[in-house]
Amino acid sequence: MPANGNRPLKLQFGLINHESRYLTAEAFGFKINASAPSRKKKQIWTLEQDTQDWQVVYLRSHLGRYLASDKDGKVTCEAEGRNSDCRFLIVAQSDGRWALQSEQHLRFFGGTRDYLSCFAQLISSTELWAMHLALHPQANLLSVARRRYAHLSVEDGEIATDRNIPWGVAALLTLEYLDGRYCIKTSDSRYLSNDGKLVAQSSRTTAYTLELKSGKLAFKDCEGKYLSPMGPTGTLRSGRCSKPGKDELFDLEESHPQVVMMAGNGRYVSLRQGVSLSANQEDETDMETFQMEIDKETKMCTFRTSQGSYWDLVGHGGIQTTATEVSANSMFALEWIGHRVALRANNGKYICIKKNGQLLAVSDAIGEDELLILKMINRPMLILRGDTGFICHHKNSNTLDAGRSVYDIFTLQHSNGAYHIRGVSGQYWYVNSAGLVCSDGETPEDFIFEFLERGRFAIRRKNGKYLRGDQGGNLKGDGLSPSIGALWEY
Repeated sequence: MPANGNRPLKLQFGLINHESRYLTAEAFGFKINASAPSRKKKQIWTLEQDTQDWQVVYLRSHLGRYLASDKDGKVTCEAEGRNSDCRFLIVAQSDGRWALQSEQHLRFFGGTRDYLSCFAQLISSTELWAMHLALHPQANLLSVARRRYAHLSVEDGEIATDRNIPWGVAALLTLEYLDGRYCIKTSDSRYLSNDGKLVAQSSRTTAYTLELKSGKLAFKDCEGKYLSPMGPTGTLRSGRCSKPGKDELFDLEESHPQVVMMAGNGRYVSLRQGVSLSANQEDETDMETFQMEIDKETKMCTFRTSQGSYWDLVGHGGIQTTATEVSANSMFALEWIGHRVALRANNGKYICIKKNGQLLAVSDAIGEDELLILKMINRPMLILRGDTGFICHHKNSNTLDAGRSVYDIFTLQHSNGAYHIRGVSGQYWYVNSAGLVCSDGETPEDFIFEFLERGRFAIRRKNGKYLRGDQGGNLKGDGLSPSIGALWEY
């Protein structure tokens, strides 16, 4: 495991055939086809690798069933578990596309529309599939060989790969998909060129083909060479290798929210004074920044420091940064009160900020001394994905779509515990009288982010209603609760 303690993201993607149509798993009868022009939920596949043989992969549909081929080339997607007919080999092509070969029967999978089979003995264009990642496009990038994280080095104008923990906005990278290839975009909206330089516009030299090797990713440039970390700081650029080795392999990891917290005394919670936490600083530095990691099962939250330790409940209700591993005493419940949050510790008490700024979990109820303003600092660029797709501007109106296969990048501004969201034009999000979310506001509307699940938050208006995506793909501001349609990957 890397020093960050995160697991690599599961590889999820769409598969695009030679007619630019996506492989689709239908809910009715578990039928499959290659008819969809865009990638939504039914077009997402999860790659699972065999634990005994890394060359063998399984493809699982959104319904949890596995793609399989029999000896006659008939392809189905009904299997609830892995069997020999579900085992495939990826035969990567020079342009980054895949041919999928049945390991059991040594035939290749391909076809068009409703006519799919796995019976071809040779690879033609019909048997080639392009991979379109379905992960949230913002992530941390880990070098497999160096066990270090990539980050924007503003001073050197490069992406360096020398951090033990992906800290701050500099470690947030965005993968932009364009015509079968990917660009790597930094938090200041520059693109990585294959010579290691950061440039303002995407071009041929900033486009990379993704390849998969032993469960890891490799980035192949337009000259057929691969990105790797170079030199003492691990400058990311293309090397001389035309085949990916360990130096050219990377993991994508989810990027947790990193926050600063301001108490009622107007000071930030800090560990600058030692292991005990205190709200006594006016600056936002790494000493005042904490990574929020929400447990998938309990929805409880841990707060990690830039040194890798965790907040910990100690004797008499004290809160220190002494925990090196997650335990019950390092877990806290978040309770949202208006634009602020209260934290309840494992002893059932709320964290209180004393007059000297010290944090103690000693309160039975929530008052002014128990409330904190929480500000997320590592998402200046915001990409939101809901249950039915990404949020982006509507083509023909000022409203927003919430069910698209492509996304727009929005800008985030913090305002006293709330957030203002700006669109591509520089104008603001607001909810109109019909309850639709629009993106052409001259004045901003306040939205509160409630971090409720790992990797997902709810967006609440000041009137208590939540932003939700409806079945027609409209983004509305009338949700009564943070249900599945009102939770957003960020």
